[in-house]
Amino acid sequence: MKLGRSAAIAVGIFGLAQLFPYGRDHSNPPAGTEPAWSSTEVRTLFYRACRDCHTNETTWPWYSHVAPVSWLVQHDVDEGRRHLNVSDWDRKRPRQHGDEAAEMVQEGEMPLWYYLPLHSSAQLSSDERDRLIAGLKQTFPDSDHKSSGDHAH
Repeated sequence: MKLGRSAAIAVGIFGLAQLFPYGRDHSNPPAGTEPAWSSTEVRTLFYRACRDCHTNETTWPWYSHVAPVSWLVQHDVDEGRRHLNVSDWDRKRPRQHGDEAAEMVQEGEMPLWYYLPLHSSAQLSSDERDRLIAGLKQTFPDSDHKSSGDHAH
């Protein structure tokens, strides 16, 4: 009987979570000018591994419509776009944190570990990863935020 009550409570909580609107606005703002990529290959690798969180061209999978997973997905996209959005390179915050992109990939911090199992196309071979890192270093040399003291993430 306890298991039945626990299951009912879990279903009730899950149902209530669906009432919170955060994570359901799956809009993609219009894209602006992209950075001057060091090569088309670097752009292709970046879009393959990083597009969903670091551009205005996010693909919203089915589970991004179901709370509480939708909350995590929305948060990750919001944060990713805030830190580095190659679709807004010519707008609000040119340069952003582009110079940190190679370091984040090199240290294994990007793509996020929990993103990869559901996005097999974002998984790069070690050779592709090395080429992406080298290309990101060329595409995003030291940006202005380091000299201004803005190291926040």
